[in-house]
Amino acid sequence: MKYTIAIPAYKAKFLKECIDSILAQTYTDFELVIVNDASPENLEEIVGRYDDPRIRYYKNEKNCGAINVVDNWNKCLGYANGEYIILMGDDDKMMPDYLKEFNVLMKKYPDLDIYHCRSYIINENSEVIGITPSWPEYETVYESIWYRMNGFRLQFISDFVYKTQSLKERGGFKKFKLAWASDDVSAFMAAEEKGIAHTQSPVFCYRRSDITISSSGSGVQKLKAIKEEKEWYDNFVNQPTPASPFEKQLFSLIKNTYKKYIQKKRIETIAYHGINKQTSLRDLLFWNKTRKRNNMNSKEIIYAYILFLKKTYSK
Repeated sequence: MKYTIAIPAYKAKFLKECIDSILAQTYTDFELVIVNDASPENLEEIVGRYDDPRIRYYKNEKNCGAINVVDNWNKCLGYANGEYIILMGDDDKMMPDYLKEFNVLMKKYPDLDIYHCRSYIINENSEVIGITPSWPEYETVYESIWYRMNGFRLQFISDFVYKTQSLKERGGFKKFKLAWASDDVSAFMAAEEKGIAHTQSPVFCYRRSDITISSSGSGVQKLKAIKEEKEWYDNFVNQPTPASPFEKQLFSLIKNTYKKYIQKKRIETIAYHGINKQTSLRDLLFWNKTRKRNNMNSKEIIYAYILFLKKTYSK
């Protein structure tokens, strides 16, 4: 089998729309694995409407939860029989030519462990409200990291296709709290040896809504994830310097700037996910009190509060 498309499912609201988009693929050599993370919503009723032998449905006995959602990602990986795996959000959609487009890219770059596409951003009514930037057709991991760190890239877990066996050999998707940066680092690890190829066609639809983990998580847990992300970068920059002059230069830039990138990420996380308008002064005191635990100083907390004020009152 060529592909496993896996849905680590919890929310019912857009699940049917997600499944329908997968079953409408013009390329049909795939299986659909749905893993219900012990959801309180009636996902069985939705999945039970389909009579398609490509669908395999599982339900976890215990909920992994939002904090440990990557555990469910890796359960999906464990069920995968396809040569390649795609992890779909339960509220996202595929364009009909998603798999067909990746087949074209794979024929051109057959030996890679990871591939990527552009994405449409859609709202709760499935209306297109944005599109992710174009990327070069091929690049090394150093380019991927450098451009992502500098804000030139917008990417999601479901616009990547992974070679299943290689991903399993690396221990699966990289686990961080709330999956915060898990998509980035998992992709970097897969591209580290051979690089990554990108198609310019936007064949994935990422849904932006108020019920996604990325928009509704705990600031404390996200700071823990950023700490774990920094530890990964610490190890990455201590590897041998690449031989290529261009890659060597990029590696040097990453090494010299990643700590500022992490610092900025901490500040933005507090500003956007750790301070509430109704309790802002109390939140400010909390973050200042716990700053050492989060590897921050008072100046950075003040920066986060100023950013929060700009975000809240500049509308």
